[in-house]
Amino acid sequence: MTGSAAFSWPPAPIGTARLVLRASEARDRAAFVELFASPEVRAYLGGAHPRDELERVVPEVPGRRPGLFVVELDNAMIGTVTLEERDAERPGRLRPDGGGGTELGYMFLPEAWGSGYAAEACSAALDWFADALPGEPVALCTQVANAPSMRLALKLGFTEVTRFEEFGAEQWFGVWSPVAADQG
Repeated sequence: MTGSAAFSWPPAPIGTARLVLRASEARDRAAFVELFASPEVRAYLGGAHPRDELERVVPEVPGRRPGLFVVELDNAMIGTVTLEERDAERPGRLRPDGGGGTELGYMFLPEAWGSGYAAEACSAALDWFADALPGEPVALCTQVANAPSMRLALKLGFTEVTRFEEFGAEQWFGVWSPVAADQG
């Protein structure tokens, strides 16, 4: 994540009207396995991973890294939101120096879809990021074919920067700026 030395990780849990964004814990392991094994969740993310392999390789406390929030509803993990450095080798740039910048990512269990949880959680993570790194833009990249993700990007205030071909599909690359979001 850009400028991660400017804040400590993990931050205090972030509460929203219905959710808590927090660091991962051992009790989240089964939900992490489910996220990565789910064909629905992974449809636009390279496909599901074999469950038996995940059971072997997912650590006791998965996702313990700067920029990864577990999204919790009623004391159970329903998804993740990430704010992580975008690989500078991939298409799509936020910085003139060629750096990839910080990218927002999210995955939610199918039973959590359609209730506005992704928008609520991503909005809270973006607000936290804007406080932690004032003025830093955030990127979002999604397949154009992923209509729900496209709708979420626009709802969150991302604006299109470019489209490109990657992973055999057309990708949408957008940017969110805390200054622009505050004025919107």
